[in-house]
Amino acid sequence: MTKLSVNINKIATLRNARGGDLPNVLQVAKDCVKFGADGITVHPRPDARHITFKDVRDIKQAIDVEFNIEGYPSKEFLALVKEVKPAQVTLVPDPPDVLTSNAGWDTRKNAAFLTDIVAMLKENGIRPSIFVDTDIENIYGALEVGTQRVELYTESFAADFVKDKKKAIEAFKRAACVAYEIGLELNAGHDLNLENLQFFNREISVLMEVSIGHALISDALYYGLENTIQMYKRLLQ
Repeated sequence: MTKLSVNINKIATLRNARGGDLPNVLQVAKDCVKFGADGITVHPRPDARHITFKDVRDIKQAIDVEFNIEGYPSKEFLALVKEVKPAQVTLVPDPPDVLTSNAGWDTRKNAAFLTDIVAMLKENGIRPSIFVDTDIENIYGALEVGTQRVELYTESFAADFVKDKKKAIEAFKRAACVAYEIGLELNAGHDLNLENLQFFNREISVLMEVSIGHALISDALYYGLENTIQMYKRLLQ
């Protein structure tokens, strides 16, 4: 069964809109685990517009499932993950002012940069994962920098799914096959939802983990958080 990691950034966005501590991000993280999440994902950004460094530290102490921290590997970000030591760090190429992740790494162009960071993560007992698109060269490049996993950026799949789901999945199946054949483990995330997740999971048989935040938290407004997490997990069986 593919694991479900719940990204709780949107909970922090809602809290920060009014200040204070409502909703309580730490409590939501613990509730997600209680309701069946296999992991918790956060993506702290330099402007702290949602998850803060304090949130990251607090969550690490409060959960007993896999903790995945996403982010651009700035000096401050790397210092944080070395301190917290989550199970996994997913490296994303986001500039500081981007609204949300919008591209995978060019792993060839950034090979020297990524190689040093991946080595540092491994030295600290953290599993590295690199955010990539379906370009096969970037997947080979990810292997060459030493990562254990890649996370496929699935926005294009989600956008094309409503038009032609078989065509939408083609590039992702090729990329997943290559990743598997060269020994990389596979995650996926971005715009996966209740409509497209089951198809993606069935077609990508080697998928190990999906990270879902925006859609899942939005669905929870209608279905409730516990029920929504179980709905997503059923799609991954």
